[in-house]
Amino acid sequence: MTTAFNTTEIFEMAEQIERNGARFYRKAAQEVTGLRARGLFEKLAKMEDEHESLFSEMKRKAGDSSLSFDQDTSNEALLYLQALADDRIFEDDPTTMLENQYDIAAVLQKAISLERDSIAFYTGMQQLALDEPTRRNLVGIIREEMSHVTYLSNLLSSLTSE
Repeated sequence: MTTAFNTTEIFEMAEQIERNGARFYRKAAQEVTGLRARGLFEKLAKMEDEHESLFSEMKRKAGDSSLSFDQDTSNEALLYLQALADDRIFEDDPTTMLENQYDIAAVLQKAISLERDSIAFYTGMQQLALDEPTRRNLVGIIREEMSHVTYLSNLLSSLTSE
């Protein structure tokens, strides 16, 4: 038995992750003190907006092809991905994860954690995908999310070395 997802759904998930990220950073920008920190989080929110646009364009180019996942051998993996998405990545209000900790380092650490969760989600989807076009699309999303982790990690390192 297979479970079919369509490409549109996968890219809509990616877009939602990016919207959540932008919302997270905008909330941090409102709450932090200091122009430098505020500017940093506003820039990160804009990056999330750009990635949402990128995923929207990828969705448009991919069309409406189906994604098939072998449920017989990977039902547990699909359930894991759904739980990950429900619990962390697609939280209705991602800003609640900040727990009133608005210093730059705490926000960056939380952001890195969320980006890694999204990479785990998309990597799991990639591992389960049965068709090559789907895998290629997911690789593109993963690369974008990895670029976020690298950028955030470099920012965090520069803060701790000051």
